[in-house]
Amino acid sequence: MIDIAGILAENIIYIVMITLGGMLISWSVHFVPVGGAPAAMAQATGIGTGTVQLAAGAGLTGLVTAGAVMNVSDSVALVVASGAVGAMIMIAVTMIIGTWVYVYGVGVPPASAKVDYDPITKDRQDLYVSQGTEGHGLPTVSYVSGVIGGALGGIGGAIIYYSLMSTSTTLAHSDLISLASIFAVGIFFVNAVIPSYNIGGTIEGFHDPKFKKWPKAVLASFVATLMCAFVGVMAIGGL
Repeated sequence: MIDIAGILAENIIYIVMITLGGMLISWSVHFVPVGGAPAAMAQATGIGTGTVQLAAGAGLTGLVTAGAVMNVSDSVALVVASGAVGAMIMIAVTMIIGTWVYVYGVGVPPASAKVDYDPITKDRQDLYVSQGTEGHGLPTVSYVSGVIGGALGGIGGAIIYYSLMSTSTTLAHSDLISLASIFAVGIFFVNAVIPSYNIGGTIEGFHDPKFKKWPKAVLASFVATLMCAFVGVMAIGGL
């Protein structure tokens, strides 16, 4: 018979870490400039794909990076840092390629319709926004915001993977990697979907008025991730 109370007590620190990781992922989504289909047609600022795809792409890259580093180091700081860097590189490359497409392919300047002046460069924005659009491309503030979001998502994914891999179990190492990866990816997608309902379409970054709604999504992710953490730890710890 599985001692559920014993498993949970033995791995309580990892349950807390997994929950924290899920909350970071949820928060990170609000930083990433998501434009969806309108951005693909240069009618909105951001990357021309959805919230879930971008969050999953950035976070899963961080998760894979963290997994690679765990093969050579048990340092949680190094694993988390590698996850952050991996996700930041992925989202940064995605945004710079998107910017090249907008500028040289579509022929529009990066400009935000949410603010008259870029909060970082102080450059004028409203003069360059095409009539009938919500902006286009990826202005500096959106780019910086996206990199921050990638870092948070990568840290969250790395923490979740590290915690699941550190859970007390009798599983063989290869089986543990497989099971931990499955649960980590599942938890990531749960926390990528929740903020998408909160955002409700597009978001430009931390300067967007929708960014202020992030506490609701983080609270919802706290509840959802806590339940996922219990299930993940019990599944791995009971084997």
